[in-house]
Formats: sequence, structure tokens, C-alpha cells
Amino acid sequence: MSLRYLSARVAQQIDDELMSAAGAYSLDQLMELAGQACAVALARVYDRTRYPRVLVCCGPGNQGGDGLVAARHLGLFGYKPSVFLPKPGSKEIYKRLKTQCDNMQIPTTSDLGSLKTALESSDVIMDAIFGFSFKPPVRAPFDEVLPLLARSKLPIVSVDIPSGWDVEDGRPSDPLPGPGATGSSGEKKVDALDPDVLISLTAPKEGVWEYRGRHFLGGRFVPKSLEEKFGLNLPEYPGTDLIVELPTAPENTVKL
Repeated sequence: MSLRYLSARVAQQIDDELMSAAGAYSLDQLMELAGQACAVALARVYDRTRYPRVLVCCGPGNQGGDGLVAARHLGLFGYKPSVFLPKPGSKEIYKRLKTQCDNMQIPTTSDLGSLKTALESSDVIMDAIFGFSFKPPVRAPFDEVLPLLARSKLPIVSVDIPSGWDVEDGRPSDPLPGPGATGSSGEKKVDALDPDVLISLTAPKEGVWEYRGRHFLGGRFVPKSLEEKFGLNLPEYPGTDLIVELPTAPENTVKL
């Protein structure tokens, strides 16, 4: 049976059903499970003895909420996380997740100057900026953030969809020569991240169909009824693991 790669429409439909009266999940529950899986995946690849300092970059939406949960769990795992919020979320749930990080004494910042300093004292980046609802182009303030992350040369772990990628069309093409193709410094424009590790949530999205880095699935919360309804054909999770590693090449997969 083929693993399904989801369109934005189907991914949203699954989320809606999970949080419907029939699915009975709350947003808090799903964020907690997703964020914990992301922390576990990062820890699987980047051992805390060699990569203790994790910079978690969180957008203002649900993706950023997953990142805040991951930062808290990384702290509990013995890492030294810090959080960068280029545009803090305004929803009550986001504020509560931020408070939970504060209670763990996880440092947070929101200005670009502090980001540059944080990158110099970090070992790995978790990218939880844009979710599956993102549509290019990248706008302020993120158009300044992504180049700094990309040019840091630090390993990047992206949550669900690499920031700057379209959920269905994937990574945007490199800009053509001409106005706007380079930044103010003359360097090539950066409009998307190229992560070393990707953690898909619930099921992979169409835009990462040809992703070639290490790819994990975190979403051990999808009920059998929903998996069967959408024909997700999810892989078996090993033992009690919260994540499962997917094949590098998109073999035995189908877009949905």
C-alpha cells in the first residue's frame, strides 16, 4: 500500500476532522503531540552531547505553537533551547505556550539583532516558522529572517514543511537574474530553507514529494477510522516510538 502525500486542502480537512465533535481532539492536544514528536526527531539525529544548543524559530501560527512545545520538551530532554519569535502569535493558546517556555527559563527574543547573536551560539536550528497554509512570496519580517538562518550554515530541522516552500508546489525556483534576484548586500536572494531533516506531521505534504534529506513522520495520533477514510496508508511506528523514519526517495507513495 502506498503512503499518501497530502494537498493543502486534504491536510486542512484532516485537521478539521481531528478537532471535530467526531474526532474529539483539542488544538492543545494536537500541538502537544506534534511538538513532542518534533523534539524526539531532533534528538534522534542531533545528540545533545554534540548539539546541546537548539535555536527554535517559531512563526505566529499553529506551526509556531508546535515549535514552542518542542522547545519545552527539548529543555526537558536536557538540551539548552532558545526561542526566536520574529512575529509572536496573538492567540491565547500561543501566549500560554510561550508562558510554559518562560516557566522553563527558556530564553526568547524577537529582534533581528538578537537572532544574529543567537545563531553564533547555537548548534542546530529548528524551523517552525511557516505551516502548510503558507503561500509564497515570503514577506516581512520573514524575508530578513530566512537568509540569516540559511547563511548560518547550521543544520536545520524543519517542521512539516520547510519555511518558504509551497505546501503543494515545493521549493520555489531560484530567482532569475535581474532586479530582486539579489539582496541589498549583493548576495543571492534566499526565499526558502533547505533543511537537513524534515518532520512531517500527520502525513507528508505534496510539496516535499522530492525532499532528499532525512525525513521523519510524527503523528502517532491519527485514529484508524480517519486513516482509512483518507487512505493515508501510514507506516507502522516502531515499538513505542513517536516518530518513524521515511524512505529518502518518494517510492511507494501517492499524492492525494
